[in-house]
Amino acid sequence: MRLHHALHILVFALAIPQIVKSQSDLLDMLTQEEEPLTQYTIATFKGTRIVSGHTVETQAEGVLQFLIGHRFGRLNAGWRDLFGLDNATVRLGFDYGVTDNLNLGFGRSSYTKVYDGHIKYRLLRQRYGAKPFPFTVTAMASAMIRSDLRPFGNIDVPIRSRMYYTYQIMLARKFGDWLSIQVTPTIVHRNLVQLASDKNSIFSLGLGSSVKLTKAMRFNAEYYMILPSNQILSEIQGEKVRNAFSFGIDLETGGHVFQLHFTNAQGMHEKFLASETTGRWLNGDIHFGFNVSRVFTIYDRYAKREKREARKKTTL
Repeated sequence: MRLHHALHILVFALAIPQIVKSQSDLLDMLTQEEEPLTQYTIATFKGTRIVSGHTVETQAEGVLQFLIGHRFGRLNAGWRDLFGLDNATVRLGFDYGVTDNLNLGFGRSSYTKVYDGHIKYRLLRQRYGAKPFPFTVTAMASAMIRSDLRPFGNIDVPIRSRMYYTYQIMLARKFGDWLSIQVTPTIVHRNLVQLASDKNSIFSLGLGSSVKLTKAMRFNAEYYMILPSNQILSEIQGEKVRNAFSFGIDLETGGHVFQLHFTNAQGMHEKFLASETTGRWLNGDIHFGFNVSRVFTIYDRYAKREKREARKKTTL
């Protein structure tokens, strides 16, 4: 009997370290579960454009966005031109998500017959929890070419002189569920300018905001301010270059985002917003316009992953 009790004591003594280790591992697991997770902010803006300018948003991997931008003439054109409806311009564009953070885009505007292409990359995302970060940062670079040979008069201009480049860093923060604000330092480089006193590289500061009105409706506004204001001294069709101001409403309808807006800028690209806006709001030089966007899933990595896993299970 003494030998039997001694064996029990020995077995218990040997088991104590394992019991202690198991309890320690369980406590570690409970502690890990209680640690806060890192969560990313989504839908800072409803789409990739505030009105005409880019937002920090990017298309998801494998998603193609088709964007139609329509801009009518000035409201002060009067009833003979149906308050600008007779003088419409349009931009057709495509944005594709190479990855969730990297987008490529291409478009063509009837206004001044411009082709444009851009690359856009989201560098940082606003997040909270274990590793918080206060805002989202996205960079964008674009190139444009005017297809008309005579942008400044009756003299043919070579291709290199009809090239324009835009560089932007977008910083945006979403406050709660109802307000988003974006600051966009912008540089537009023009290979050819009208006067020697004009700057080839123009600096502009873009400001944008989006306010949630209902679940499917948001109010948007954007402003591009040329800093300093004397960078462009020449006129465009007899009018002075001014800061661009636009506002409008986003309407989300299923797979579409429908944007209605008013603006003093006729062009639908940062190059026009930052260096070629001539309309004056107080004079009624206001354009009514709209954007319609539709997305298509070209490549779904999650669906393909599920198919591969299902195929493996079938094989096994």
